[in-house]
Amino acid sequence: MSAGNNAFRRKLERGAELRAVRGWGGNAQEDAELEAADAEEREKRRKVDDSARVEYLIRDAMNQGKFDNLKYAGKPIPGLGEHYDPDWWVKGLIQREQLSGIGPPAILLRIEDAELDAKLDQQYTEKQVRDILDDFNKRLIEARRQLQGGPPVITKLRDVDVELQRWRERRAATAPAEPESAPMTRRTWWQRLWNGSG
Repeated sequence: MSAGNNAFRRKLERGAELRAVRGWGGNAQEDAELEAADAEEREKRRKVDDSARVEYLIRDAMNQGKFDNLKYAGKPIPGLGEHYDPDWWVKGLIQREQLSGIGPPAILLRIEDAELDAKLDQQYTEKQVRDILDDFNKRLIEARRQLQGGPPVITKLRDVDVELQRWRERRAATAPAEPESAPMTRRTWWQRLWNGSG
């Protein structure tokens, strides 16, 4: 610390002492010293500009260790340097809270398109697959018609017949092979009783 800072700190400490004495009912000389110290402190604060005050507060906080172990210490701050996005806080909330189903239709449809094959593979009938594809294409067309801003809809329509053929091929590839005819095995007594045949 410089000599000026030490002198200032001593005066502040003396002012604190005088305030404490004043609270106990000090004499007139101490009251005059207190008033002089307060006036001098106010004058110094008036002369010090905001940048110097900020620098002092930052240095003081660093000396106290208030900046130790911060979350992004030594790491780049996420989002810093990217172009300005007016919806940055909404996107951050969605990501932080892991919300789904919220967002612009273009992004939601793009995500759904990436997961559509897996969803189709879980269906058992061609009608179910066709219904899902028709609904997806209908919502995609509707999103392209709306001019509400946001990112453009770049997701492509799905050809229902082509997707049905791909669905059939995937099901055939994952279907278990039919077992060869096994030799007849003798049934146990409870199987014969259950089936009613002997």
